[in-house]
Amino acid sequence: MKTYAIIPAAGKGIRSGFSAPKQYLKIVGKEIIVYTLEIFQKNNLVDEIILSADPFYFKLLQKIKEKYKLTKITSIVEGGKERQDSVYNALKVLRAKANDLVVVHDAARPLLPVNVLTGAILYAKKKGNALVCLKAQDTLVKGKYNVESYISRDEIFLVQTPQIFLYKDLISAMNKAYKDNFYGTDESVLIQRLGKKVHLFEGSIMNFKVTRKNDIDLFKNLIRK
Repeated sequence: MKTYAIIPAAGKGIRSGFSAPKQYLKIVGKEIIVYTLEIFQKNNLVDEIILSADPFYFKLLQKIKEKYKLTKITSIVEGGKERQDSVYNALKVLRAKANDLVVVHDAARPLLPVNVLTGAILYAKKKGNALVCLKAQDTLVKGKYNVESYISRDEIFLVQTPQIFLYKDLISAMNKAYKDNFYGTDESVLIQRLGKKVHLFEGSIMNFKVTRKNDIDLFKNLIRK
């Protein structure tokens, strides 16, 4: 059983407030995406890395691959309009067997702990899939301008990445989604539409997504420390 990591990196990063997509911003001398890729490069359970990106950044990614000796990167493919399209484009170039694992991880989650990635892969090998997420800890309320109701947090989780699935399930889920003209917010939604159980795996508060300026400031401070 091989393990392929797909890193969709075609997002524009509009919410970050920067002109360039946030995954290509340099923080303490390295692009954010480099921190992410190095996690997968160093993990012994990961065999190959496939990137989906805007063709404008292909040359930069090739330079990054060579500079940081990211030897597990086997393909850089054109990303799509939506995340789903980017992941699908990467899936199509895999020479994977039915029961190989596909790990999908956001390019802008550069502090994924090693133990979370390793644990999630091992869990997916055992259970067939793994959805990394955080159990809600804060009080949850519903309302637009005022509190309308309180929501029990007992069974509420915040979804992160990586999301790990058998190749045969993920490609089937993708094909079904396109056949139905359906776009999901992430891969787990598509897998559930197949009637598969999606298994939760505990993530980490460190595995936050760099989305806005304050996230970038937090990441910068954590890296410097």
